[in-house]
Amino acid sequence: MLGYIFMPKKAKSRTTKSSLKKYSPIIALSAISGVMVVAGLGYLAVMPHRPASAEEYPVKGFDVSHHQKDIQWSKISPKKYQFVYLKATEGGDFKDRKFQDNWLQARENGFLVGAYHFYRLCRDGKIQAENFIASVPKKADALPPVIDLEYDTNCINTYSKEQLLKEITYMHDRLHRHYGKQPIFYTSKSFYNIVLAGEFKQTPLWVREYKGPPDLKNNPKWLIWQHTNQGQIQGISTTVDLNVFSGDANAWTEFLDKNDVSPLKPR
Repeated sequence: MLGYIFMPKKAKSRTTKSSLKKYSPIIALSAISGVMVVAGLGYLAVMPHRPASAEEYPVKGFDVSHHQKDIQWSKISPKKYQFVYLKATEGGDFKDRKFQDNWLQARENGFLVGAYHFYRLCRDGKIQAENFIASVPKKADALPPVIDLEYDTNCINTYSKEQLLKEITYMHDRLHRHYGKQPIFYTSKSFYNIVLAGEFKQTPLWVREYKGPPDLKNNPKWLIWQHTNQGQIQGISTTVDLNVFSGDANAWTEFLDKNDVSPLKPR
């Protein structure tokens, strides 16, 4: 129960209407300043920094497979998309039925082209390397080969982690020797953090991350960021994966020089 509290009679205020009028601009200014400070602090608390956007990276590309059906390469600009990767193979025997056609047409239309292999976790690295090499031409002006490493729920328990790393190493090294270019690993955040973290420190990373810039265990540098699988490109009837290169135009030129790749001229 609340007790009764005696309140003394309120004394008359000595502040007159004229004094209030005199100080009202100062009071108003102080109030506005206070609101601005509170608003600023609130913004900093909620938005401590603006995360990087894919649009901030000037070098852009995309990747496709047979899922994109018949691509009208002549309608796509090599100046807007500086690189393109094509699915070539999967596992030990699957060959993408659109690879050869896409490879020829993309190159004829002036694109810098590379090929990627979807790695099956239940097949050994040797047979997968042979499948890729039998399908992808050895071209000096091609981009480095890519090994796509993701969770394959049907195969995840086939090998121990140590044996799986040995099989991946075999394919990595075999492609490196054959094509004379350092292979790239395409991977998801979960697969990298659980399997690849701390391994293959010299292998560039192409990371799939749709919620923001790549954020991997131990903060390794990434080379390419796949930021959406819902891209729209004139000349492709389906949605498409869009990617950005980690550096500016000069860094891109250095990357190409390192891999002895020169821009192609459309025929």
